[in-house]
Amino acid sequence: MFGRMLRAARLEPGLYEEVEHDAGATPQALAVVVISSVAAGVASITGAGAGGLVIGAAGALVTWLIWSFVTFFLGTRVLPGPHTEASYGQLLRTIGFSSSPGVIRVLGLVPALFAVVNVVASIWMLVAMVIAVRQALDYTSTWRAVAVVGIGWAIQLVLLIVLASVAGLGGG
Repeated sequence: MFGRMLRAARLEPGLYEEVEHDAGATPQALAVVVISSVAAGVASITGAGAGGLVIGAAGALVTWLIWSFVTFFLGTRVLPGPHTEASYGQLLRTIGFSSSPGVIRVLGLVPALFAVVNVVASIWMLVAMVIAVRQALDYTSTWRAVAVVGIGWAIQLVLLIVLASVAGLGGG
């Protein structure tokens, strides 16, 4: 699994093809999301405490599930390419592994590095997700993958705000 994470962080398209077709990699993809979110939680523990670690990990899992589903719907129903054929599990696995670069967020434990590490990790994970989506949806255009990821991000953000509001986590 850690070898796969390294390959995912290196942005190797072949890795995303590999996990797309390996149904047994779903628990690994879940573990990658958890490891990445725990790394972020550890870095923010000084400001948010242990509760922030738990909420952050749970939030990352919910975000992964929602964003993967929205991306699946958009990529296969709204903006499919001529060769697009994918299952939700395939997107779940590839998007899960695209979280691999997020492990560097643990370096945010050093207060002077916190903001920079989070920006770098976020951009790196976004690029990895575009590659993951391009490979899983068999797109020939990276721009189509960018569009699906961008639209999916906006939709999942709205859904998460609504869910947080309904759950009373809006702070208001």
